[in-house]
Amino acid sequence: MKIRFWGVRGSIPTPLSSDAIRSKIAAVVQRISRKDIENPACRERFLASLPEEIFSTVGGNTSCVEVVVPETDRIIFDAGTGIRDLGTAIASSRGPARCNIFFSHFHWDHLQGLPFFAPAFNPSSRITFYSPDPELRSILEGQMRPPYFPVTMDILRASLEYVRIGTEGVRVGNARVVPRRMNHPGGCWSYSVLCDGKKVVYSTDTELQPVDFERTPENAAYFRGADALIIDAQYTLGEAIEKFNWGHSSFSLAADFASTWGIKRLVLFHHEPSYDDRKIHKLLQSAEWYVERLSSKGLEVILARDGLTVEV
Repeated sequence: MKIRFWGVRGSIPTPLSSDAIRSKIAAVVQRISRKDIENPACRERFLASLPEEIFSTVGGNTSCVEVVVPETDRIIFDAGTGIRDLGTAIASSRGPARCNIFFSHFHWDHLQGLPFFAPAFNPSSRITFYSPDPELRSILEGQMRPPYFPVTMDILRASLEYVRIGTEGVRVGNARVVPRRMNHPGGCWSYSVLCDGKKVVYSTDTELQPVDFERTPENAAYFRGADALIIDAQYTLGEAIEKFNWGHSSFSLAADFASTWGIKRLVLFHHEPSYDDRKIHKLLQSAEWYVERLSSKGLEVILARDGLTVEV
């Protein structure tokens, strides 16, 4: 399986500001020496040596993650603004789209990209929406009507299906997708994807609770040994305590959780919109340091960013 990240921010889209771009350019210029610009090869080596927080960006799109399973229609989690770029990529392939979109919940940052998803306007596309919420269809239709949006879902030309998924999950091609309710104001569902002995867990907007760490058969079956855990880890521990019951977790709690369940890759996700690239990369460094102190053998920490692909 491959995981492709199309949107990784929480709460609201966060485009790079002019000041942020200027700061990145200034940081690059400060590092340049004469030998770095002698020829094209030197310039390439210099650029490759720059820290990621300077030479790249985490991105500003809200939640959208694609799990690619061989010989299976597309599996997509959430329709934040990142789904627009995914739709553009699909449309450029010029083939019919077969998409399965699973919603964790219906806060704006998880569905506001849906009206801009190009395959939804292609009559050869087939899109199936999934949620444990019995009001799935009315919720999606409700956010695409005036005064919230100028056109209704009737304008979409793709073949649309709405499926209420039960706790037993659903099979999509070669994969099985299973939901699990997590702690978040108004409710939120995580999803596990299981295929060919591999397991990926998508758990955005999650405020981890003691019950999640309990070594119950249910917890073990769902979390233990996952090849990748994509989880809300937008806060420091101090911020998580200060913002108790806001529905989000800290990187250290996420690391404790991943260590508890023997997870192989911890993917820090749903980044705080007020944090710039430097701050988010510092959280990554802190998380890596913390995992080393946990002596959690084999746990890799990854920072989710727009455009990243992770193979499991």
